[in-house]
Amino acid sequence: MNRSHTTRTLLATVLLSTLGISSALAQASDMSSGEIRKVDKAASKITIKHGEIKNLDMPPMTMVFQVRDPALLEKAKSGDKVRFSAELKDGAYILTAVEAAP
Repeated sequence: MNRSHTTRTLLATVLLSTLGISSALAQASDMSSGEIRKVDKAASKITIKHGEIKNLDMPPMTMVFQVRDPALLEKAKSGDKVRFSAELKDGAYILTAVEAAP
């Protein structure tokens, strides 16, 4: 293998790794902070008192989110401090991820 090929391979690996890290950081920056106020398993909804949700251009408030993944309902309980991501789809606000706040 010649030196030029090795250098190009190394450079490509570094660039792809950087893109992966950038993607993870972008996803983390889409996370908002809040506190779970209510979990309604029957209706697949979670009420969260949250700070600003930048990707939805939404100010701080308390609101109800639909849950796409029922597994989120099993882990969540009232009073939990969380970081979460949400999206607006077909007129409904949907939680796409929830994790314990650090």
